[in-house]
Amino acid sequence: MERPGDPLTRTAVRAGRTAFPTGPGRSHESGSGAASRSASGSASGAKARIWSPEGPLDLGLTLGPLRRGPADPTFRTTPDGAVWRATRTPAGPATLRISAAPDATVAAEAWGDGADWALERLPELLGAGDDPTVFVPRHRLVHASHRRRPGLRLTRTGLVLESLIPVVLEQKVTSDEAYRAWRRLVRQYGQPAPGPSPDLYVPPDPRTWALIPSWDWHRAGVDSKRSATIVRAARAAARLEEAAGMDPERAAARLEALPGVGPWTSAETLQRSNGAADAVTTGDLHLPGIVGYALIGDRDTGDAEMLELLAPYAGQRHRATRLILLAGRTPPRRAPRMPRGDIGRL
Repeated sequence: MERPGDPLTRTAVRAGRTAFPTGPGRSHESGSGAASRSASGSASGAKARIWSPEGPLDLGLTLGPLRRGPADPTFRTTPDGAVWRATRTPAGPATLRISAAPDATVAAEAWGDGADWALERLPELLGAGDDPTVFVPRHRLVHASHRRRPGLRLTRTGLVLESLIPVVLEQKVTSDEAYRAWRRLVRQYGQPAPGPSPDLYVPPDPRTWALIPSWDWHRAGVDSKRSATIVRAARAAARLEEAAGMDPERAAARLEALPGVGPWTSAETLQRSNGAADAVTTGDLHLPGIVGYALIGDRDTGDAEMLELLAPYAGQRHRATRLILLAGRTPPRRAPRMPRGDIGRL
């Protein structure tokens, strides 16, 4: 979990270290086993669902990778221990509020045209399709990190474009630049989230992404290469969304057929949209050095060496990487940070 004062580095975000207050919880009727109950018609017009996970579940670690910066307009945590998420489902916009109840169940409420869709897929969002029992730690650091976080699950949103666009914005820029662009574009071209959401916005639909004028991309600090990739993705949205139902290899091939989307972008996308447990991120500026330093003390590790180190975790390399990042053993900085830019001021 994110410690007070932690810098929100890309490493922390990829690890899912997000501040998640522990609220008092709310008492709900419990299901049995993995069963759940759905209902509709609360005073606020929300639809609701109670779900009982089969094992430990840490909402912060599971949903943390979906947050794009500390002021993401699509994601909020609140002092009562709930997470709010605004999303655009195939059925329409939806706002989802998720909280852990004292009886180990999870309570969810949803608003908007996509409420039923969001509630139906709540278990997958919270890692029901993930099997952490197959993971076997092979290094003492990984073992310790795994033991401290029994509630880590790999989320699966089932929404490809929603995961792809912010990843494209993160290509070859600092985290701050990418988060700033995401905030500006979602607030300008998205729509207020349905329900009593705390200042949330639903991301734009594909047509709106495709019609954003060049000067607004520029004002958001997004160069022509990244904006062109997003426009192409928006125009091919229907084909890209099919990847959510594919195995990881076919899904990666579908995404990488789009110009501007390479292995780094496809892996970061499928980790979220498909819950791909083996989608290891290659081509990253920092990740190989972090993995190498954590496992063998070598900060100059490259992609090839990183893949060798992760080979014992075949099938679970993304989970292994998450646990390594969560362990917090990163090489000391020896060079200035990547300079921040803002082409919108030019």
